[in-house]
Amino acid sequence: MNTSEKHNDRMAKLTFASVYPMYVAKVASKNRTEAELREVITWLTGFDSDKQTELINEKITFDEFFKRASLNPNVHLITGMICGYRIEEIENELTRQVRYLDKLVDELAKGRKMKKILRIP
Repeated sequence: MNTSEKHNDRMAKLTFASVYPMYVAKVASKNRTEAELREVITWLTGFDSDKQTELINEKITFDEFFKRASLNPNVHLITGMICGYRIEEIENELTRQVRYLDKLVDELAKGRKMKKILRIP
């Protein structure tokens, strides 16, 4: 699935710090914890909680965030629809990576078990 250049550019320029509070609010409203959110982000990116805080304070863009990340080798197991897009069909790599994160946050907020979210067999 092709996303527009404007959409992809907007994703690249978004800062992790600007989106993170929305992720926290989303999962908290469904009785999930910030610690669980951080665990999910660690699984996806390799950034531990301290590094996540550092990146938030740096106000880095998603472009830089994912350039620094070491994506989990099982990231290909994240599939399905998010924000009207089928993740596995998104051609722009960065936009797909941002949508991976969005999908994991959605799964956490929907009450999915951590084992399933982290794709543990």
